[in-house]
Amino acid sequence: MNLQKLKNTRILVTGGAGFIGSNLCEYLLENGSKVRCLDNFATGHKRNIESFLEHPNFELVEGDIRDLNTCQQACGGQNFVLHQAALGSVPRSINDPISSNEVNVNGFLNMLVASRDQGIKRFVYAASSSTYGDSKSLPKIEDTIGKPLSPYAITKYVNELYADIFFQNYGLNTIGLRYFNVFGRRQDPKGAYAAVIPKFVIQFMKHESPTINGDGTYSRDFTYIDNVVQMNVRALLTENETALNEVYNTAVGDRTTIKQMAMELRTHLSEYDSEIANIEIKHGPIRKGDVPHSLASIEKAKQKLGYTPSHVFSEGLQEAVHWYWEHLEIK
Repeated sequence: MNLQKLKNTRILVTGGAGFIGSNLCEYLLENGSKVRCLDNFATGHKRNIESFLEHPNFELVEGDIRDLNTCQQACGGQNFVLHQAALGSVPRSINDPISSNEVNVNGFLNMLVASRDQGIKRFVYAASSSTYGDSKSLPKIEDTIGKPLSPYAITKYVNELYADIFFQNYGLNTIGLRYFNVFGRRQDPKGAYAAVIPKFVIQFMKHESPTINGDGTYSRDFTYIDNVVQMNVRALLTENETALNEVYNTAVGDRTTIKQMAMELRTHLSEYDSEIANIEIKHGPIRKGDVPHSLASIEKAKQKLGYTPSHVFSEGLQEAVHWYWEHLEIK
């Protein structure tokens, strides 16, 4: 991976103030890229990009991908797009399918149109493992999917269909990255739709019992943020023509049960606060739309993009816990 190619390259990161987007912005700036961040701060936070605001190669555009003019302006003069902007969360989409569709489908389409119109060389976008739906086969292989189990899953699958159509009809090169349960620094632990790891972290830190949905035997291919950044950069830089206009699992290729995750999290946090070791882990009802098991095959990403995960789950969790302990306010 020739990181020299990132130098002075103009890259638009949509959702750049979010968890994944801000980590991408940081990495790109460190490697000499000129980064434009588009965000409306619906789920992202100014604090995530505070340290970049004075950087000479960083530009913030406050705006919404549901507005086509905003997308056109944001794409203007850029070489590449890393599209991370979305309304995440399966439960959120079940509670409010219209908003999820407006952002994840209409907003996505706006970004494709703007990328086509503004001559973007490559459009790399956040797809989702939720696309596998009710498919029971493990590990998940890109070409075998089931029926979606939530409005969110439908929106992310529609993204893949639209991306393919834009290549077929307009020649816009795209790469979709099916994220599997990403976690790590800057992931927001607060709010009704917080992801499970940061949510459990803040509960343990407050000496509260976290609640697992179900008996804890559901499993996930938890993927540390550094692996996701690597996949985005590889998708951006690959010179392998056969790698373009494809979707790739973005994961580790291993799975951990929710119960194992919670126990390991408690163990790591108790190194900072010994009282956490005694906190009980509770169980509640299974959540609607949840996929029982998630495990990715990463063979395609290895072969076509040269991907090798830098962090397995336990390594990533240890780094994440250290970051949470240093940065989270538990008031």
